[in-house]
Amino acid sequence: QLQASGGGLVQPGGSLRLSCAASESISRFHVMAWHRQSPGKERELVAIISNVGSKDYADSVKGRFTISRDNAKNTLYLQMNTLKPDDTAVYYCYGWTLKAYWGQGTQVTVYS
Repeated sequence: QLQASGGGLVQPGGSLRLSCAASESISRFHVMAWHRQSPGKERELVAIISNVGSKDYADSVKGRFTISRDNAKNTLYLQMNTLKPDDTAVYYCYGWTLKAYWGQGTQVTVYS
């Protein structure tokens, strides 16, 4: 029901925009979020947005990443700027209403 896209290869300092398209209205999700997981590490929350637009970010991405949602397009976004090698991970979109919904991951690789 959630389809993530937009990952790829980018050099440090570069930008990517991830998208997460839903098969149904995303307005039903109380919160939506992006998580990421690097090899050997636990999945971590990157950014979260509520259905009234309040946002929060992991300290490691504050000031560089921006989460947004377009209810008319049923799409969640993550604008990632000033990317660093430590941002390399598989990124997953997430939505929660009465239960959790996960999209498949999209790989982001930041390389020198």
